[in-house]
Amino acid sequence: MGTIAANIILPLFGIMVVGCAAGYFGVLNRNGSAFLSRFVFVVALPALAFIKLSHVPAGEFFNWPFLGALGGGMLATMAIAFVVARLVFPGSLTAHGMHGLTAMYSSTGYVGLPLILLAFGDQALVPGLIGAVITGTIFLPIAVLLAEIDRGRREGAMSFTPFYRVLSNPVLIATTAGLLCSTFGIDIPKPAAKLFELLGDAYVPCALFSAGLFMSGGIVRTATAEIGWLIAVKLVLHPVIAWWLAYRVFELEGILPAIVVLQAALPCGVPVFVLAQHYNTFTARSNAVIVISTALSVFTLSALLIALKV
Repeated sequence: MGTIAANIILPLFGIMVVGCAAGYFGVLNRNGSAFLSRFVFVVALPALAFIKLSHVPAGEFFNWPFLGALGGGMLATMAIAFVVARLVFPGSLTAHGMHGLTAMYSSTGYVGLPLILLAFGDQALVPGLIGAVITGTIFLPIAVLLAEIDRGRREGAMSFTPFYRVLSNPVLIATTAGLLCSTFGIDIPKPAAKLFELLGDAYVPCALFSAGLFMSGGIVRTATAEIGWLIAVKLVLHPVIAWWLAYRVFELEGILPAIVVLQAALPCGVPVFVLAQHYNTFTARSNAVIVISTALSVFTLSALLIALKV
């Protein structure tokens, strides 16, 4: 199982290293990270969300105990981290929202799903996808809403502008459209489906390369306490909360409780960095958490797979 975790995680980490090297040796300008990240946020990630979710069986999605354990762990972790950020770490509402998102946002799609499928087989496909769905449809918009409220305060234009900006978020629009296609059985024409698949395939390499390119500017030497706290929350506290909810509160059966815990124990996902760069807030800290938690997760996930006896 340790080899499985390493085989999945190390190539992803390698893309970040290549991006970092490209910036460090001057092959690409570090400022190009912002443009690449913008492409990911506006084009690649929405395309991926739409085409993947349009194929999720709607009837299998609403397993309420599973959703309660998985989503409850995410919500509790985000809430704890947000409160700690407000009390301990100085910053804006946007930064504190990003702090909370960084603490609970798992790299479900490109570390978690392959890992879960290798560990549990095809029967784990839908439960594995659900984690990616609810992080994108519920928790990412929460961070966006906090950022837009913060922006509205600064610009003196509260009204409904923050809510409009959340609803016009390309990732949320694509996610909603994909779920609607799945719910109503709408078939995507093959040429269009192929287009979305090609654009979606660019998400992982571009997002990880962008994170590495940004990292080429140097290692974060400030906010080390905050970064260390977030890594501990993501790799330790989040899975502990998820374990308690899955095994003790909701008493899930079969492979479901192990999937809940495994998804919670994943490293921080790259969409957090993409969103942070979009709002030009918490960028360096989220990037550091992603890089370090990804490297450490080779060992923590290997140990967890052994502990779960899968």
